[in-house]
Amino acid sequence: MDKKITKPKPKAVKKPVKEKIASVKIEEKKEEKLTTPVAAKSALKNDFVRALGRRKTASARVRLYTGGAGNIEVNAKDYKIYFPLLELNEKVVEPLRVTGKRNDFDWTIKVKGGGSFGQAEACALGIARALIKFNEEYRPILRANGLLTRDPREKERKKFGLKRARHAPQWSKR
Repeated sequence: MDKKITKPKPKAVKKPVKEKIASVKIEEKKEEKLTTPVAAKSALKNDFVRALGRRKTASARVRLYTGGAGNIEVNAKDYKIYFPLLELNEKVVEPLRVTGKRNDFDWTIKVKGGGSFGQAEACALGIARALIKFNEEYRPILRANGLLTRDPREKERKKFGLKRARHAPQWSKR
């Protein structure tokens, strides 16, 4: 019986973990301070007050900017151009006239839905609510003039068997 004597193969020697870590270069990422619109938006939140006004199907999103000159923009137009009727102009400005703050703030209003009268009343309610958010002292004045009450009247739905909500077709006895 012939036996061959062989030497065992040398095993691969592993480097200790610490040496591996030291040999690998780690690039550290420098954190950059964000001076993006996120920081700018948080600063803007203190510059205006938001409120919402509704009437029928019209809704107005109102922003009150402090330290203004009394400019009122409705859907990026001057309110006198957007609401050409004098009655509607007066309706929009009524909360400011009552409180005497006509030229103290700038306003931007985004209005949609409904007709012109509904939109004007929605703007007036939104302006009144924004004034109260800005300063609670205006509440009794606005309440006394009925400018804080949301008018709940809306169009009644049509019923089946009728021509309109309550208008029945002509009825003949015979």
